[in-house]
Amino acid sequence: MTAGGPALPALGGRGPSYRERVADALRAALIAGELRPGEVYSAPGLAARFGVSATPVREALLDLAKEGLVDAVPNKGYRVTAVSERQLDEYTHVRALIEIPTTAALAATADPAALAALRPVAEEIVAAAAAGDLIAYVDADRRFHLGLLALAGNAHLVEVVRDLRHRSRLYGLTALAEQGRLRASAEEHLELLDALLARDTETVRAVTTRHLGHVRGLWAAP
Repeated sequence: MTAGGPALPALGGRGPSYRERVADALRAALIAGELRPGEVYSAPGLAARFGVSATPVREALLDLAKEGLVDAVPNKGYRVTAVSERQLDEYTHVRALIEIPTTAALAATADPAALAALRPVAEEIVAAAAAGDLIAYVDADRRFHLGLLALAGNAHLVEVVRDLRHRSRLYGLTALAEQGRLRASAEEHLELLDALLARDTETVRAVTTRHLGHVRGLWAAP
């Protein structure tokens, strides 16, 4: 395991969802660049950062291996797979094709109560940005956007976007957080909710387009 690096968040609890929470935290660390491509990480080493036993971490790493996010290295651990710039561009392009029109359509169809229920998650994103907690930022961002897309009523669409998000890399988040610029991006989630609740389709489209543009812009630069 690579020495040093930011600590992962401590996780508590047990049960079927525990492995999923560990896997989600690992994905968030990978997406945010806390776990770097080419580096080998062991289950015991990651478990020490989580403050949990190695078993749920080992199980979560098996899930990530099935998704192609890490590769097993015999007797050592798991190596984070590299993603090319072209692949990242392609993932972002597909996301834009799906998310921009789908989110814009929600301005006319989404239940206001369902939209309002996403505000606490949007506020979590802002709080995580202010604290510089990149793993919490990525996790809350995932829950917000997938929750929003779920309001369109197409479960397959949500799964496609979930997979594309898992494969993305946002290495620029660290620099943005250190510069105090991540909060501005985080607040776009609140701006988007306000536009959706106002039934302002054009603003929703504009904010979603700008927000997704950060994936290969502000959030991408190493």
